[in-house]
Amino acid sequence: MQLELDLERVSLGGGPTPVRELSRLGGDGGRAPVWIKDDGAYSAFGGNKARKLEFLLADARRRGKRTILTGGAVGTNHGLATALFARRLGMRTVLVLVPQPDSEHVSRQLERIRSTGAELHFPRGVWRAYALAALLMAGRASPPANVPYFLRPGGSVPLGCVGYVEAAIELAQQVEAGELPEPSHVVVALGSGGTAAGLLAGLKLAGLRSRVVGVLVNDLVRVDERTVARLANRTLRLLRKRGESVGSVEVAAADIQIERGWLGPGYGHSTPAADRATELLGEREDVVLEPVYTAKTVAAMLELDRRGAFGPGPVLYWHTYSRPEDQR
Repeated sequence: MQLELDLERVSLGGGPTPVRELSRLGGDGGRAPVWIKDDGAYSAFGGNKARKLEFLLADARRRGKRTILTGGAVGTNHGLATALFARRLGMRTVLVLVPQPDSEHVSRQLERIRSTGAELHFPRGVWRAYALAALLMAGRASPPANVPYFLRPGGSVPLGCVGYVEAAIELAQQVEAGELPEPSHVVVALGSGGTAAGLLAGLKLAGLRSRVVGVLVNDLVRVDERTVARLANRTLRLLRKRGESVGSVEVAAADIQIERGWLGPGYGHSTPAADRATELLGEREDVVLEPVYTAKTVAAMLELDRRGAFGPGPVLYWHTYSRPEDQR
């Protein structure tokens, strides 16, 4: 299957991203063979954000916008990617950044964000951030052409999710080509929900039976089975509206499994299990994890596999991070 999209996009990367078996985990793995799809390789920087931003920034440009307004936590990878890619397209970025636990990773991210030249605001909490974003939108509303293009944190709107519908179809093509067996489960970090929603819709369209397992890493916004399924179905409706033949495909809340036991004290806080996962994958498989999303996701996947939760598998870990040295 191939999407024939009547949607504008800007090219920010390229696929297919590589898949391989993580064969050196040995006794630290579980019953099911573990594979990885390194989606951080899609672009030189931005991790999983580039696929979403290809459609979102194209929409901003089509509307004649010169400023992007978005937000996240202080170490936001979404904010960094937005600022870098928007600058490439001649647009400026305004970021509203809420606190998160300080760490070396966060400090490096904030330094990179500052280097983009983005305008930064630092409210003291999520609700104040929403209020500030509304003020920033209203304050720049004259003339109308100056109204910023507002991006929800994470780019988790139907237009952004289209990028991960395509990614799921790309995976199906790799399965068909024999690059990997069809996964019984696809494990992915669950932050704002857009990546998981796009994968849910795309896997259904592609006819794969893989079950999506989202590891919850965020407690700043509400994300649950219903919100993810709703976003997946809104994405499918957008595709129908744009003339894509998606039939009667629909996503139910039961189609996603959300693992909630790996967040630790909260968003951005490291956990011992995440630290062990980082060390293990770095030493055995040369896979770089970061503490906010991917380390917790891998920690959950490995423990669930040890418990036999994936049966005979295979299980696919969807890697959403680009190496720090590549984010320039």
